[in-house]
Amino acid sequence: MLEKQDVEALFDSPFMDLMFEAQSVHRAHHVPGEVQLSQLISIKTGGCAEDCGYCSQSAKYAKDTGLKATKLMDVEDVLIEAQRAKDSGATRYCMGAAWTRPKERDMDKVCEMIREVKAMGLETCATLGMLDDAQSEALKDAGLDYYNHNIDTSPEFYDQIITTREFSERIETLESARAAGLKLCCGGILGMGETRADRAEMLRQLAIMDPQPESVPINQLIPIPGTPLALEGDIDPIEFVRTIAVARIIMPETMVRLSAGRTNMSKELQTLCFLAGANSIFVSAKLLTAGNPERDQDDDLFEDLGLMPMPLPAEHVAAE
Repeated sequence: MLEKQDVEALFDSPFMDLMFEAQSVHRAHHVPGEVQLSQLISIKTGGCAEDCGYCSQSAKYAKDTGLKATKLMDVEDVLIEAQRAKDSGATRYCMGAAWTRPKERDMDKVCEMIREVKAMGLETCATLGMLDDAQSEALKDAGLDYYNHNIDTSPEFYDQIITTREFSERIETLESARAAGLKLCCGGILGMGETRADRAEMLRQLAIMDPQPESVPINQLIPIPGTPLALEGDIDPIEFVRTIAVARIIMPETMVRLSAGRTNMSKELQTLCFLAGANSIFVSAKLLTAGNPERDQDDDLFEDLGLMPMPLPAEHVAAE
């Protein structure tokens, strides 16, 4: 069993040694220079009953953030955006809805989105809040590949960020998705006021899952005006890179995604993150409600670093 002190020791190791180990692990398990491209769309924005302190989509903060809730998108509109994502080189299409959990009346429509996106030859991912076993099975039957449900931070720091949902409930949803045969996309957010020990424990919680999550997004907090974390300071850039490197070492086969917050990262910081083992990003100028680098910026970065978009997995090419 991976112990917390083992993860903390990695964090405390000399930076150059840590980077060398992370890059060595990365090269042993992944094709150097390949980066998986995902695109994220909000199929239902705002009005969420949760009180996540970082999130503009919480109904609790809507008066201060000015974000208006929307209805669930039409399937046709989702497919138009999915085709654009595919045409731009994305191989995974992620659909997010601001819900505590899906209502049964919405499941048929969401499942239709998944089936149609899958038929386009894209990997499918969804983040819909908490799931019960029947919902997990329905999503799997519709062709969902990945379910995203982040643990956000350590169990010890969790109630400083969220009070409407227990940490254990997040684990239950992940277990339900896994039992249905779904792959997991599960990570956390850095820069919310947590300590290094919290970051180490968050990564340890992910690494002790059996099997480990196939994708781990590492997000840098985007301080959104009107949310409780709007004035939180930036995490030290080297500490952010350390977290990426530790994630790579203790989860060697996982796709480690350099996720939200890239608009505030320099080219040099992103380069260090790729060197530390990050091999997935979100593309397009918008995530759910927050900004993301323009595609031409990512293209320039890839050209400068000699990076290549990761090809679609063979089973999806065959299905297409």
